[in-house]
Amino acid sequence: MNWLKEVSYFGSVGLSFSFSVFIGLFLGIWLDKVLDTGPVLTFIGLLFGIAAGYRTIAKLIRKIRKF
Repeated sequence: MNWLKEVSYFGSVGLSFSFSVFIGLFLGIWLDKVLDTGPVLTFIGLLFGIAAGYRTIAKLIRKIRKF
């Protein structure tokens, strides 16, 4: 049963990465509309989302190395 837990964790990494990117992107788009700043906050939100996604992948790598 332990292998099932590991497989589900690895499968969720892709979803976590994509959700992080989309949340950052949409938050940046929303802030650009509210503050009328052009695409500046969209790019910043996208960068934060990508960074959060890579943080998720780094956590996975640390967990794999513990085994």
